[in-house]
Amino acid sequence: MKTVDIAIDGMHCDGCVKRATEALKKVAGITPEKVEIGKARIQLDETKATPDAAVGVLEKLGFDARVAG
Repeated sequence: MKTVDIAIDGMHCDGCVKRATEALKKVAGITPEKVEIGKARIQLDETKATPDAAVGVLEKLGFDARVAG
């Protein structure tokens, strides 16, 4: 497992945090460790998913997301 930090623009409330968390949980190989307004930390099983999968699911929700760092 690899820890990945994701920067997320466009989040404004706890509802956004909840939607992002639930969406990340649905992606095989991704376990959200902590999601808060503006950022997320995930555990990534690199045999099942890539950081781009996490970014993609967040962008489908309407957020601007990118791997931080």
